[in-house]
Amino acid sequence: VGEQVLLKCSFKSSSPITENLLVDWTYRPLTGGPMERIFHYQSMPYPTAAGKFKDRISWVGNVARGDASIALQSPALSDNGTFICSVKNPPDV
Repeated sequence: VGEQVLLKCSFKSSSPITENLLVDWTYRPLTGGPMERIFHYQSMPYPTAAGKFKDRISWVGNVARGDASIALQSPALSDNGTFICSVKNPPDV
């Protein structure tokens, strides 16, 4: 609680990394409920502009190295839940 946390995500692709590569991070609270998209990357990072993670998520990944990690600032116990990283590198899915 209170410190930055690194949410690691690594991937491998049989296709070359291009600007078509997509990274989506979603979150579901521990208490259940709908999945919420909290981060999107395509050529550049697009952190969420609304919701509980607004202004608290930053891109720390490097897609050329197979890294799609993000950092969460000032985590709280209420942030507890499932974080899912999805990477698509067409035509490789």
